[in-house]
Amino acid sequence: MPLPKLPTRMGDRITKEDTSAVDVDVLTPEVDVQTPAPSATAAPTTAKKAAAKKAAKKAAKKVASTAAKKAVSSASKRAASKSAAPAATPPSVSETASVAAPSETLVEEAPHAVTTTETPAVSQETVAQAVPRSARAAKRSRLPAARRKLFVLDTNVLLHDSNSLFKFEEHDIYLPMIVLEELDHHKKGMSEVARNARQVSRFLDSLVNETKDLEKGVNLDALGNQEALGQLLLQTSALDLSLPVELPVGKADHIILGVVHALKAEHPGRTVVLVSKDINIRLKARALGMEAEDYRNDRVLDDSDLLYDGVMPLPDNFWLKHGKDVESWQQGGTTYYRIKGPLCGEFLVNQFVYLEGEMPLHAQVREVSGKSAVLATLRDHSHGRNSVWGITARNREQNFALNLLMNPECDFVSLLGQAGTGKTLLALAAGLAQTLETNRYNEIIITRATVPVGDDIGFLPGTEEEKMLPWMGALEDNLEVLHLGAGRHDLASDSGATDWNKQSTLELIRSRIKVKSLNFMRGRTFLNKYLIIDEAQNLTPKQMKTLVTRAGPGTKIICLGNIAQIDTPYLTAGRSGLTYVVDRFKGWPHAGHITLQRGERSRLADYASEAL
Repeated sequence: MPLPKLPTRMGDRITKEDTSAVDVDVLTPEVDVQTPAPSATAAPTTAKKAAAKKAAKKAAKKVASTAAKKAVSSASKRAASKSAAPAATPPSVSETASVAAPSETLVEEAPHAVTTTETPAVSQETVAQAVPRSARAAKRSRLPAARRKLFVLDTNVLLHDSNSLFKFEEHDIYLPMIVLEELDHHKKGMSEVARNARQVSRFLDSLVNETKDLEKGVNLDALGNQEALGQLLLQTSALDLSLPVELPVGKADHIILGVVHALKAEHPGRTVVLVSKDINIRLKARALGMEAEDYRNDRVLDDSDLLYDGVMPLPDNFWLKHGKDVESWQQGGTTYYRIKGPLCGEFLVNQFVYLEGEMPLHAQVREVSGKSAVLATLRDHSHGRNSVWGITARNREQNFALNLLMNPECDFVSLLGQAGTGKTLLALAAGLAQTLETNRYNEIIITRATVPVGDDIGFLPGTEEEKMLPWMGALEDNLEVLHLGAGRHDLASDSGATDWNKQSTLELIRSRIKVKSLNFMRGRTFLNKYLIIDEAQNLTPKQMKTLVTRAGPGTKIICLGNIAQIDTPYLTAGRSGLTYVVDRFKGWPHAGHITLQRGERSRLADYASEAL
């Protein structure tokens, strides 16, 4: 709907012709518009009105699809145009005209001759102005400054997560000048910390360019981050950095504490909070009467005991509550059961359920729909005839793990467990069986995070594989078990096998196993590969995402680790990349997870795990 022609100076009047396409009821509600009596020409007029209405709706839909994207820019333009308009312009006319929906105006004013003559010429600019207003109404509104918290970020938060600027929702962020100085010191290099420092600097540069007055702050959603409804405030003037307790002068942590103390005195009505990954500075802040918090946005779980373990024990009365109307069928050697009951809503796809007793059940959840679920029976890998490369399951969880590892429909498998539970052995046995026997994959790729337990031994000579071999002692140990155990008869006969036979068999196995470094994974795509990520608890969520997204068609990824043995500095069980993928992939139809409970390495290793 086009806007009316407004007066350009004092004393001008709005004529009837100027309001030809404006909703007359909205603009002049007190005027009683007389509807002309029906005549012989009513039928063709009605047809024109219907065609005009259809054309107006089509134009409105076309414009509305692109109007939401221009909400921010159009809002600023309208504000500028309103400020430049003459004082004599009636505000009610322009505002009401821009809000009125063109389709509703056509229906209400159809009998009016003036409205129908200009109906097909619906202004796209007017529709574009009307849609963003409704879109903005649906969005979350900004809180007033007095109700928004003021978070002062330490440098380590920005270096830890470059997107942390946009993770505080409706609250404001304050960056002291010393933080910008420390960012400048960390921007050089190829490490993840240096990359984060450079990315934060780019974000800050883009945000600062969106405003001309830094003292008033800049909206954090100016770059399209709609969840960040607060403002970014930079230190633009000197503050009184004196503290109640005298601390060494010049240290960056103490300067940040002084800034927080000064902001608290400058804004007594607001909540000022220091956010830092440094425990010591948080302790100092609390000792000085200031609020301090850890950066928790990257924390997957507050308690690692709540981590999904992939197994659910069924209650003893399971069949009493879920035994009615059970449907069963067989397909491909697997028996399926469709059950209904209250417990079905708690199942997750690819979760394992078990029931011991008179009617035992070991099954995997294949489908969940409301209060009904489909369970599938498992292959018993504890029996010798179902062994995988000569390896049989020694407990219930190992049997569940082998069912996941041997399932071609499961693209991502994560195995957690303490030392000696058989994570690497099971993964490697399943990989050899599917690579050398069934040819489902063309090779096995093994990688791990090179984080030393003790002091670093320095640079290592040789090629990429030779540099990685000292980190792959677990691979050699498990290959020895698989080669000397029952698995060797698949490629070389036991009777009369000479040393040459054994060596050639081992060389054949090793030729299908590649050891790769994490440093050269970016940009690669793995096709029909069996990728094992060992010691995955030492990876950050960002590193884990980089690895998992390398998977191409026909690739299976297995993540192994123990979140109780994290060697990476500043990484906890709640923030580990392994915890991250277990929590994010649960319930996906092509992923599975098992936490192995019992150690099977030796009685000495089992006792040491419990007693030490």
